[in-house]
This record gives sequence, C-alpha cells and structure tokens, in this order.
Amino acid sequence: MSIEESVFDYIIVGGGTAGLVLAARLTEDAENQKSVLVIEAGANRKGDERVDTPGMMTTLYEDPSYDWAFMTEPQAGLDGRQIACPRGRLLGGSSAINFSAILYPSKADFESWSALGNDGWDAKGMAPYLRKFHTFIPASEATKKQLLLDDYMDEKLQGTSGPLKVTIPDGYSPFNEAWVKGFKELGFHLPGDPIAGEKLGAFTDPVCIDPINRTREYSASAYFTDDVSSRSNLKLLTETLVEKIELASDSEGSVTATGVVVKTKDGQPKTFRVKAGGEVILAAGSIQSPQLLELSGVGNEEVLKKHGIPVVLDLPGVGENLQDHVLSAISYEIADDQLSADNLRDPALLGAVLQQYKETHSGPLAGTLLSIAYLPTVDANGAVPSPQVSQLLSTHLDSVPYPSFPAKDEQYSLLRSRVANPKESTVEYMFLPLQLNTSPGPTTMQQLLAPSTPGNYVTIVAILNHPFSRGDVHITSADPTKAPRIDPRYLSHPVDLELLGRQTQFIERLARSGPFSAVIKNGGRTLPANAADVLDDLDAAKELAKQRAWTCFHPSGTCAMMPRKLGGVVDERLRVHGTKGLRVVDASIFPLETLGNIQATVYAVAEKAADMIKEDARQASS
Repeated sequence: MSIEESVFDYIIVGGGTAGLVLAARLTEDAENQKSVLVIEAGANRKGDERVDTPGMMTTLYEDPSYDWAFMTEPQAGLDGRQIACPRGRLLGGSSAINFSAILYPSKADFESWSALGNDGWDAKGMAPYLRKFHTFIPASEATKKQLLLDDYMDEKLQGTSGPLKVTIPDGYSPFNEAWVKGFKELGFHLPGDPIAGEKLGAFTDPVCIDPINRTREYSASAYFTDDVSSRSNLKLLTETLVEKIELASDSEGSVTATGVVVKTKDGQPKTFRVKAGGEVILAAGSIQSPQLLELSGVGNEEVLKKHGIPVVLDLPGVGENLQDHVLSAISYEIADDQLSADNLRDPALLGAVLQQYKETHSGPLAGTLLSIAYLPTVDANGAVPSPQVSQLLSTHLDSVPYPSFPAKDEQYSLLRSRVANPKESTVEYMFLPLQLNTSPGPTTMQQLLAPSTPGNYVTIVAILNHPFSRGDVHITSADPTKAPRIDPRYLSHPVDLELLGRQTQFIERLARSGPFSAVIKNGGRTLPANAADVLDDLDAAKELAKQRAWTCFHPSGTCAMMPRKLGGVVDERLRVHGTKGLRVVDASIFPLETLGNIQATVYAVAEKAADMIKEDARQASS
C-alpha cells in the first residue's frame, strides 16, 4: 500500500526536537506496533557538514534551507527594533541549528507548572525524563581539573542510556577558566549539579556533541537513526508543508482530529488520515503550532473571522502567553596573547581552522565551549538583599498597570515568589567567545554575529530567566505559507527592565574580577564604549539593556498547558481542550518559561508525552 493510501495511528506534524522523540518512542514496541507518519516542512540534512560541525551553526541562520528566519514585530520596549526569531527548517528542527547547550531547569520551574493545574508535571514527575533523553560521557581528567568540575558535577545523576550523546569536551580556553574562578572570587561558585534543579553559581554546561567524532548531536542524529528510520511502522515525509488539520464536528459539538492536509515539495495537495481513535500530534514549535491551530479553525474566534477561517472551536488562548528569554550583553576587547572567534576574520587562520576540523575533527570548530552561571537577583554590588528585592517588586509590580490576561494573577504570584527567593536563579550568565553586534539596531542573526568592530572581543551575556512580559503569535492570513505575526513584547513589563538593568551592572562587576580582568585587555575597548558607566548608574544600565537587548531564541507558552479558564490550550495530558485525537508536544505547552536554555526541557517533555500517549492508548484499547 502506498503512503497516500495509508491511514495512521499517529500523524506527527513537525520532525524537530520533540517530533522525532515521539516518532522513535511510539514505534519502538515490536509487539503492539502503532503506525506513525512524521511530516517535516524542511529537508532531511543528516550528514550535512554545516549541521554536523558544531562551530558552523552561525552559517545556518537566515539560510532558507535551514532556518525559517522569522522576524518579530517592532518592539516598543527595544526602541522599535525588530528582532530575529530563528527556527530550524530541516529534519531535527531547532536542535539542528542551536548552540548545543544542555541546561536544566530549577525544581521550582516544574513545581510552578504543577501549581497551574498540571498534575504529574512537578519536579519529581519530570526528574526521570531529564535523564531519559541522554547519555552523559564524562569529561577527561584534565578538563575536570581545568574547569573545577568535581566541585559540583555529579556523574551519578546524569543519563546513562538515552539516545542523545552529551559531554563536556576538551578544548576550553583561559576565558572559561577565568569565568569559573571569577565567579568563585565573587562568592558564586557553589556546589550542586544543575540537573538536580537547585543550582546557583557558575558551572560549565554539557553540550550535545559526540565526544569521539566531535559532531553535533541533535534529534535527527540521535532519535532518527538508521535502525529507527527502517522500522516498517514509521514513515517520513520531508519538504512537505502541513496546511491545516482536518477536524470533524458531531451534532453534540465534539471536535475530532481526523487527518491533515499537506502540500508536497512538488506542489501537489494531499490528505493523510488517522485511524479511528488515532491522533494528530502537533510538534511544530512555539511559533507554528499555534499558527496551524488557527489555520485549522481552532483559536480566538475574532482572529479566525478576521481572516475568513470558519470557527471550529473558539479557544482564545491559542497563540497567547508568549514568553521568551531576553538578554543584555557587553563585549570586551581581549588581551593580545588571547584568541577569540573574532580572530577568524583572518582568511588564512579561518582556512587553517576549517582544514584542521576536516582532517582531525578538532580545533575551534569542534565544539561550542560556553560557560554559564545561575544567579539570584544581583546588581553592581552583588546579590540584592531580600528586603530590597521585595521593595522593587512592590514598586514595579503592584503600582504599575500591565494589560490583563487570564492567568496573570496565578502566574505573577508564582514568579514573584521566585524572584524574591535568594535561593532561586533570576538570571543566567553566559560567556561567548566572540563579539556581539547588538548596537546600533541590528535585526538579523547575521548582523548580530558579524564582527562589526576591529579588534578581538569576547562577550558576557545576561539572560532574564523569568520574564513578566507577555506577547503573542497569530496568523496574518489564511494562507499557510505566510509567516505569522510574532510579538514577544520584550521588556514591556517594568519589572523585566528593572531586573535586566541590574543584571547588566553585574556583567561589569564580573569583568573587573581578578581572574577575568587578567584575560581581557587592560584599558581595552568595550562594546558599547560606555559600558563602564553602568556600574554606578542604574539608569545607564537600563538604557544599555534596552539598546543591547536580544533574544536567546527560546519562545514558549503559546499553547499553554493550563486549565481553559486560565487561557490554557492543552490539558495535563497535552490534549487540546475541547477536542479528541489532537495533542501538542513542544515548547509551546510550557505554561511558564523555565530558566536556562530550553532544549533539554523540550526533550524531557517529549519523552514524558510519549509515555502518556502510550498509556492512553493502552487504556483505550482495554
């Protein structure tokens, strides 16, 4: 039987980070086989050296063969700038174009999910899945010593049998050493492995890179292996755009997903159907999962009617609750005896580095060697005392109006307790071995990453972990090829600007620590030139934060897992409210943004979802 004539137990829309986890797990039961179709709009680029080479990820952004290259609306909180919103457009999704970082949320992140009406999504319920997706390969003894890993890394807590290879490779620079020692000097080198969910202080994050051949590990390489792809009950369609979900309504008003309508790469429309009792699973990500729901007639009826789409189900939460990690950054000129990625502007050196990786899979392109710190509320003086944090929250949260949304009281109460708790992280600091061109006013990723200033620099980034600002994603047309309107409303809430301004002050404090000042140029330049002013001037720090703000490209929350009365789109089993046979499994279901880079959390959510789907199928059949 041809694929066009087949019907499936599960149709997975999106072969990205979450979608390929589901594909692998839902087809692994040899005794009770379920048929699965995965539909991916991008191409299968497994084996592509630009994807496989960790250090070449910056070449992928805004290339339509790899990236959807979305843009936000002009952001009032960022002086009207538009900001790039990269999303992976290939098998493996955004896991194929990101920085390969594996960071873990706080326990409190998942406790907050549970508190918003989601039984089973607390820290205890999620802990096994943070290990299930990966296998950790320990660092070498030399790297453990160099980065002081034994102070906090607990190898017994890591995954031992998951598909994704994760490691801390060799090759870190004096800057990474200075990072760890600088935070230690400032009192923030604390015990506790991040995977345990109670981490404060500096650490070196694992990365999803194969430690043997030093190639990128991502969902396509790890979950869509040759063994998986050859399963008789798994079919894959690439370069195929899902235009809408087919939904049937009965006389009682019940809505059931029956299949999907697609357009193949040759432009031909086709329809694929699920069996009775089967499911359509949206795994298209935080931008395109709400887009597809709206194109299919599920969403706010005002939005749907505006674009002439028949309303199948009025669900106002679709596309709302958008949250993203906004960041501020300062770049520092490095000492003459140090190297950064800026040095690769020299064509001869770049050629040598490319040849080195090609021949030996070593050198600067063999890894994304980041350094991280999770800190509580900090400013120019270090940790902000709890009474002062409570006062600034009262000033900027209680007395300033902000547009209402259904879950505002519940979400803000949870966020408030997180920010006020000195044992919880409100900011993630990250070291990048290159300059960032965030001023004046770049909008694309290529502009951001292109060295704009002579000299060699490194960058310290402050990332706001728990934004109070809320945005949305909505269709602009009934045409599925048209990009949706993306409006994160970065820094629209005054608490966010207050916190990010203070966090920007701490960047300069870290740069002046003994270990870090030893590897940047004495009296060297900064980007922006007035960075030193922020240490003694909070208003200057806030202005710098606005001017230098960018996204960490972690959009989430647009199909939130919450009760319908709170603006939720899916329930705690990830079923779309008011429907049968329709789920969402990706970062759009996060009710609240978690701290840190979200890739690991997406893998864990998908692993948990796969178990839920299997359990629900067993109960239905019995």
